[in-house]
Amino acid sequence: MKRKINIVLILISVINFNCFSQSVNIQFDKTSEQQLYAASKLEKTLRENNYSISNSSADNEIQFNIDSVILGNESFSISTNKKLIEITGGDERGLIYGALSLVEDLRNGIELQNCIARNEKPFLSFRTIKYDLPWDTYRHSYALDIHDQTCRDTSYWETFLDMMVENRFNGLSLWNLHPYTFLIKPKNFPEASPWSDIEMKEWQMLFHSIIRMADERAIDTYIIPFNIFVTPEFAKAHNVAMDNLEHDYYVPGDTSEIIKQYTRECVTQMLEEYPKLTGMGLTLGEGMGGMTPAQREEWIRETIIEGMRLANRKSKLIHRIPFSSTTASLGTTSKDTEELTRKIIEEEAELGCFEGPIWADLKFNWSHAHSTPNLMKVHGGKLYDTYFNPDPDAYKIVWTARNEDFFCLRWGVPSFVRQHITQNKQSYSGGYIIGSETYIPAKDYFTKDTVDIPWKYAFERQWLFYKLWGRLLYNPATPDDVFKAEFIKRYGSSGRNLLSAFSHASSTQLKLASIFDCTWDFTLYGEGMMALDNTTRRVDYISIDRLINQPPLDSNYVSIAEYVSTQLTGGKFRENKITPDRLATMLVKDCYLAIDLVKEIDFSQNKALKYEVYDVAAWSYLGLHLSEKIKGGINLQKFRLTGDESDRKKAVDHLQSALLYWDKLIEITEPLYNEMPLQHLSQQEGKPWKENYNLRFHWKLIRPDVARDVETARKSEFRSE
Repeated sequence: MKRKINIVLILISVINFNCFSQSVNIQFDKTSEQQLYAASKLEKTLRENNYSISNSSADNEIQFNIDSVILGNESFSISTNKKLIEITGGDERGLIYGALSLVEDLRNGIELQNCIARNEKPFLSFRTIKYDLPWDTYRHSYALDIHDQTCRDTSYWETFLDMMVENRFNGLSLWNLHPYTFLIKPKNFPEASPWSDIEMKEWQMLFHSIIRMADERAIDTYIIPFNIFVTPEFAKAHNVAMDNLEHDYYVPGDTSEIIKQYTRECVTQMLEEYPKLTGMGLTLGEGMGGMTPAQREEWIRETIIEGMRLANRKSKLIHRIPFSSTTASLGTTSKDTEELTRKIIEEEAELGCFEGPIWADLKFNWSHAHSTPNLMKVHGGKLYDTYFNPDPDAYKIVWTARNEDFFCLRWGVPSFVRQHITQNKQSYSGGYIIGSETYIPAKDYFTKDTVDIPWKYAFERQWLFYKLWGRLLYNPATPDDVFKAEFIKRYGSSGRNLLSAFSHASSTQLKLASIFDCTWDFTLYGEGMMALDNTTRRVDYISIDRLINQPPLDSNYVSIAEYVSTQLTGGKFRENKITPDRLATMLVKDCYLAIDLVKEIDFSQNKALKYEVYDVAAWSYLGLHLSEKIKGGINLQKFRLTGDESDRKKAVDHLQSALLYWDKLIEITEPLYNEMPLQHLSQQEGKPWKENYNLRFHWKLIRPDVARDVETARKSEFRSE
């Protein structure tokens, strides 16, 4: 009798499950590629959550609407009325965001009838990713070449673009030195093309696919060349630019008339052959050595701007603010150059060939935006007020937030990103460009053991980085619960503390880059605790002497040398100043808290979770290493100025502790990560700067440099005046 009852109960359970499998009908405009995309993502998620899709009457109905009167561009609303859910967008992009918002609810376990009504609108209208393509790269490096095959695969781009739209990025900027011949075969200069007809067709299929898939997701696309470059084939055919066949970037500019004509015609042809390409960007500096700012702007006007004007359609323009006020490629900023540039951009807008405002791009804190949310400098140095005073009508300022500091370790500090965005939002603000120049988020060359991991591509490892920047650029009021929910969706209850843990641990990067003044790419590599040595011209581990004497990037911080000198002379600092001793305490507090948050997590059955937890630990031990190094630096500098042997002993003790933390960092990362290719410089005597193709990075490889700090302290001498 008991066995029969059990069978009946099982049958009832199966029947109940089938009874509660609800059907859904999605009403949308099937002529709209964007609505087709939104509906496909929603249908897929509904099926994954045991709903069935019906083309007729159903238990539930989801209705897509466009209302540009009530809602602005990119805005959306979700409303519910019994079995009807209405998703309304101010435009197609807003509608996609609304659909993906509902997708997020379903993935987080919220049933359709309990979906959350909401309204959202964009905080910033320009939310673009900087993507350096691995072909004809700005820097020549194995670390970029390695991505060649991955970036030729349209399935990679489909996944990357899905990530972008899910995170509310609305622009993809594709950069390389001379992109035209990857997209077109110049009609009047076929000799410029290095490709066979078959190869040219393959390149065109790739770029048409990328641009088409981006358009389906309502993502703008920009092609951004550097200037002045031509293909070696063109150079040899016309005996021009013969001194730069290898495409070095800081070289004299060849302004030959035939190069002007060629460039202008390439721009026009590219825009006409790729009608869904949103627009272009331009830079002023590379390949323009020996030219004044006015000459550079004039060359751009006669080539790229004129080529855009001659195209049979309007397009959008990103005008990067020049970073040299001299004839040198690496010059400095100046008030005069700002005034000239503003005048030029406003004149460009008057041509009437551009859609919307021109995006005027500046690098926030040069190449190291993941430092302080306070604007301390741009590429070239000081930023004056010319671009903002008075408020511009023709353009909007966008900030490039470069990341040249962490490629391997996962990173995420929501409070920093939120503060960065809200603090720097002004009436003239357009948005941000997020990305790297020395790293391509394609092939995962980091992971040592790739068996049973859920990601395929490098950017998927850094999912939190992209989600934080994208979602908060769209709406900085997005609560941390949204990001916590993603951890829980991935890892169940084991993920509930990970957002907080990353927030504390990976703030190590922000503290290091704030206390250590840095400029261009290789002047700091945060996760490696490395920086450019101006004497050797190599990127090396930051020695204790370098840390003591390096001025801070953020003026709210105090260097070790200044701190000790002020202490010994009886001086004091304002309360808001972050002195080295205070910074060391902050690091200890954050890093131990992060370790405590993850120490009980069982990742034995989940390799992806193990990587997340170990990256928290890696940042934490890196931070504890830095804390002990700062303490050792304080004592070492005191000894050097006073001769007090107790300070020397304390310095040695702290630096030995710093070495122990570095060993913990090696212990954690060695089983997980390969020795990784990095873009660093090596100088060959009598030749221009060249990338070192053979250099590899791992924390274990620079342990001897870390240990050298201890010997430096032991052998240091009292510097009596």
